[in-house]
Amino acid sequence: MDRERLRELLERVRRGELGTEAAIEALAGLAFVDVPHARVDTHRALRTGLPEVIYAPGKNASQIAAIARALLEAGQSVLATRVEPAIAVSLRDSLGEGSYDAEGRLFWIGPDPVPIVGKGTIAVVSAGTADHPVACEAAGVARRFGNHVDVIEDVGVAGVHRLLAAGERLRAARVLIVVAGMEGALPSVVGGLVDKPVIGVPTSVGYGASFGGVAALLGMLTSCASNVCVVNIDNGFGAAHVATLANRL
Repeated sequence: MDRERLRELLERVRRGELGTEAAIEALAGLAFVDVPHARVDTHRALRTGLPEVIYAPGKNASQIAAIARALLEAGQSVLATRVEPAIAVSLRDSLGEGSYDAEGRLFWIGPDPVPIVGKGTIAVVSAGTADHPVACEAAGVARRFGNHVDVIEDVGVAGVHRLLAAGERLRAARVLIVVAGMEGALPSVVGGLVDKPVIGVPTSVGYGASFGGVAALLGMLTSCASNVCVVNIDNGFGAAHVATLANRL
């Protein structure tokens, strides 16, 4: 259930096409649905604007499929993140449908393409090829949430002229997700070039002193660019979620 479906339901009651008791029954399933090992939040899209998304690690294929069925029965699309290829095959066999983005590790059941509801473009900017998987997750989730996405890759500060060459595309974006490992300097540089929100995503890319992304995280948190905010290490999903909300304001 989301705002559009609720509005349609109430309109049907107003027009006399649906009785009060039938509407109450339809609304009764809003809060959550119990399945083995999970309580599926079918009310989240109505509360927050975006539906529940399945985080695949720690779940087996049958658990993910049960959650997916609950979402589908509630009339929602299904998005699962961090899905490994073998799990994706099992899900497709079990559910009988679904598309898989191997680079972003995203499993999807829903409209394709997704209707655009964001007001502008979300730019996903990544420092190097090693950051590609996290950038793909961010871009893929942003698209599935109804945004137009512009992906700008391999523009790290070691060759800042590559970033400057993309200046027009950076300035055209309404929200920017900037993905970088090593010392995590790229969001600060991008933040100094644009007048838009910049969401930094530190990645676990780098040699020993990068401490699995902690160095990039701390560098982004201490950015001198005031328009930079930061999500957790490798959290492309979280960045896309926040960027989507900002792009709807």
